[in-house]
Amino acid sequence: MKRTTGTTIKSTTLGEVVHAFVPHALPPARPALDAEALLQPNRMAELALARLSGVAGLVPSVDWLLYGAIRKEALLTSQIEGTQATLNDLFDQEAGFIVANADDVQEVTNYIRAFRRVQQQLRSPKGLPVSARLLCEAHRLLLDGVRGAGKQPGELRKSQNWIGGTRPGNAVFVPPPADRVPALLADLEKFIHATTPRLPPLVKIALVHGQFETIHPFLDGNGRLGRLLIGALLEQWGLLAEPLLYLSGYLKKHQAEYYRQLSLIRSAGNWESWIAFFLEGVSNAAAQAERSIIEVASLVTSDRRQLLDARRSSPASYRLFEMLPMMPRLTVEQARQKLETSFPTANAAVKLLNELGILAERTGQKTNRIYSYERYVMLLTR
Repeated sequence: MKRTTGTTIKSTTLGEVVHAFVPHALPPARPALDAEALLQPNRMAELALARLSGVAGLVPSVDWLLYGAIRKEALLTSQIEGTQATLNDLFDQEAGFIVANADDVQEVTNYIRAFRRVQQQLRSPKGLPVSARLLCEAHRLLLDGVRGAGKQPGELRKSQNWIGGTRPGNAVFVPPPADRVPALLADLEKFIHATTPRLPPLVKIALVHGQFETIHPFLDGNGRLGRLLIGALLEQWGLLAEPLLYLSGYLKKHQAEYYRQLSLIRSAGNWESWIAFFLEGVSNAAAQAERSIIEVASLVTSDRRQLLDARRSSPASYRLFEMLPMMPRLTVEQARQKLETSFPTANAAVKLLNELGILAERTGQKTNRIYSYERYVMLLTR
């Protein structure tokens, strides 16, 4: 029996009559979700996340890993929506250097701010739960001063939107009318916080993401916010203690299939196919993140050993080295400020790390030099 996941109703926007899709509330029904078919891919995805959590203990500071992982997810989820910024651009801007595509970089930075805000709320005993209110707060930060800033940041849409096509009449998909959005989000909220049915957390996250993208509650930023919700729920439901997964890398690589699977939910009622795709993505992204952590840990360990063996190493050079994974681009003056020391001491520390090949000088100038922990950056940007 083919499942129906929603109904279509006539809606008018920009003078055109369209057929908007209004999804049924979760969980899927008539028939219920085929949980048996999802058991194995769900188990594989959960094991991959468990291994990722375990391998994080290889490095002395999980903050090193988070610095790179959060920025990679922010960058990749923004690139899915057409942002042209690179990780190198982001590192340069954070170091205070001028970048050509500052607006695109700001979109990535906004995502990091929005994710941090959601994470703080969910971790605080007095913070907001996953809710329409929290999503609106994150949306406001996401669109602050960038593309979409004129599309009601922090507010649920008050007009009909559409996906694909040049106008409503030739759209690929038309989400529910604006007046249905508050009730649909309220139903989604209830599902997120419900204790029944007892679905595996990853399956539930896949359902939530698919439903959120179908509702498309904002005029802009729905894709990024929906993927941000994935990361928040992974932590909220105990699948990852820290946001080390950059699932958007997998979704970007398989972008056409990502959109096709979401479409199949609406057109064919096929939740199982979307969930299987999502679980495969989690498994692949977790394995990639695990490999990245091992590579970073190996590089840092090797470079640390080289520094410790150097005859001219000093406390300042040790301290600066330990800062590099969270400050991969710097000047001597920035090193001085971070070390809270004199300029000659900071200069000597930078010079030693440069001579050892740990830091690379990027400008070729005699003054105003910029240094980079280049091999580390290359690992992250690969």
